[in-house]
Amino acid sequence: MTIKEQLIQELEQLPEAQLEAVLALVRSLKAKPDQDSDHNSRVWQAYLASEQQYEEVYRRLANS
Repeated sequence: MTIKEQLIQELEQLPEAQLEAVLALVRSLKAKPDQDSDHNSRVWQAYLASEQQYEEVYRRLANS
């Protein structure tokens, strides 16, 4: 039995009130990668900006 099938089997046994909580959890999990992606993009942009600012320092560290 796949994970998806196991989840469906468990969901079928839950009362409606708990299904609402599960739905909210699933939606929050789906939204999370977008937030991580945005955060990673901002971190990468900050790195690129620092790379330009400290290019000489990074070059010297790499050559040491």
